[in-house]
Amino acid sequence: MPNPPEPGTPQPHAQRGEWWRHAVIYQVYVRSFADSDGDGEGDLRGIRARLPELAELGVDAVWLTPFYVSPLADGGYDVADYRRVDPRFGTLADFDDLVAAAHALGLRLIIDIVPNHTSSAHAWFRAAVAAEPGDAARSRYVFRPGRGPGGDQPPTNWRSIFGGPAWTRLKRPDGTPEEWYLHLFDPEQPDLDWTSKEVRDEFADVLRFWLDRGVDGFRIDVAHGMVKDPAFPDVDDGQSPELLDGGSRLPYFDQDGVHEIYRQWRSIVDSYPGDRALVAEAWVHDADRVSRYLRPDELHQAFNFEYLSAGWDPAVLRRVIEGSLAANDAVGAPTTWVLSNHDVTRHVTRFGGGEQGRRRARAAALLTLALPGSAYLYQGEELGLPEVTDLPEEALQDPTWERSGRTERGRDGCRVPLPWSGGEPPYGFGPPGSTPWLPMPAWWGRYTREAQRADAGSMLALYAAALRHRRTAVDPTAGLAWVPGPEQVLAFRRGAGFACAVNLGPEPAEVDTGLAGARVLLSSGPVEEAAGGRVRLPADTAAWVVAG
Repeated sequence: MPNPPEPGTPQPHAQRGEWWRHAVIYQVYVRSFADSDGDGEGDLRGIRARLPELAELGVDAVWLTPFYVSPLADGGYDVADYRRVDPRFGTLADFDDLVAAAHALGLRLIIDIVPNHTSSAHAWFRAAVAAEPGDAARSRYVFRPGRGPGGDQPPTNWRSIFGGPAWTRLKRPDGTPEEWYLHLFDPEQPDLDWTSKEVRDEFADVLRFWLDRGVDGFRIDVAHGMVKDPAFPDVDDGQSPELLDGGSRLPYFDQDGVHEIYRQWRSIVDSYPGDRALVAEAWVHDADRVSRYLRPDELHQAFNFEYLSAGWDPAVLRRVIEGSLAANDAVGAPTTWVLSNHDVTRHVTRFGGGEQGRRRARAAALLTLALPGSAYLYQGEELGLPEVTDLPEEALQDPTWERSGRTERGRDGCRVPLPWSGGEPPYGFGPPGSTPWLPMPAWWGRYTREAQRADAGSMLALYAAALRHRRTAVDPTAGLAWVPGPEQVLAFRRGAGFACAVNLGPEPAEVDTGLAGARVLLSSGPVEEAAGGRVRLPADTAAWVVAG
């Protein structure tokens, strides 16, 4: 099986010793990245073939979304077998080849682990359904009797994140109703019961299985889940079922018991060489609560969803940046920065769409990549891809669409396959004539990697330049010092020779970076240099400035 690079192997700077502290990690949504065999779905061989282009872009690591055996009720986050590759994505041999190819290019590889729930097609759940109430086979999941006469009401009033109740009642083959099972997501994603030793032992073994194959870490899906309040209380009326904002609590998220699980996982990961890392998807909108996952004996990183959700507002962004750095510094953990992922509307569209959205997305890229810590890029953001908002209804596959009574379109618009080359579908995503699993827009051709590689002013060129300069112009260990300026501007220095300034307002603004002999190294749009380290920024524009 492939192993991580040997010590001393030339690698990007973020790869040397605790590489995850300063890495730029590229998220691959496996189904939509590259289709090697023409079946319309991305696969492991397709990813392997395109790895050199990610290395050329300048990222340090790649994160793969689930590629395990799955009915794809929720895009692969409904896992039926945690140790097998789904045949539509390839084989274990393909995975081993991918790990080896990534390491040969100096890239680390992170994979998803989905511990809150399994697929209803998992052998454990099939056994639970076939068993009687009280049988040991049901102890791996959360089964409860119903409330009210005949147990006809769900055990709690909890709501599914995808809409509707979070409980489904089983029926015997003769139609007799019996216990209810919990699914915080789709009914095809039953929640595991983490009070079960068998569940804990199984996932410890799953981690070792993939670590033995050479993976460099895991992104933990719903990392704030898994443990439920043993009292199973109802939630307050009107409480959002999915998010925690620091002022509210949910009895199935961010429970103290999750930290015991992660201490065990950390000990497993630490027993392997090569600085393997654990990354939390913890939708806990409070930096201090998130930092509890990052204590020295727990996880290495957590996604910064406060930053993703901050919008185009200088005051909010500054508050989030300061709060995130302070909370993570207190536990000795790096802060991560992320603008988009496979669960949210692409940020070009969130920032206003059209030309405004593109300007802001370019500026946001420079802001994000200049901040201390680690950055995550979602596939296609380096191409400036917007959300596809007009997918035909018959093409929609996100479970949110049906669970919401077809009122919420869900996340398919950010999961449309990547355009690589050419002027018509499938734009190099798959062989000519193949039909991608989600339709690709007729206007997708302007965003192809091939077209942008020939354009020095493209989004791709900006990202490549930013990633190149990030390695050489920014001291990765330097903290952040704010620079005074107009309230619509965020400006800060990293060390003695680098500054970043972003104008988030509607009018031009000037800022003094305080750098002697300053010059603009890189900007998201045209800027004017002035004497004495000053720079004049148009609206929605960012610049990197270095000392002369």
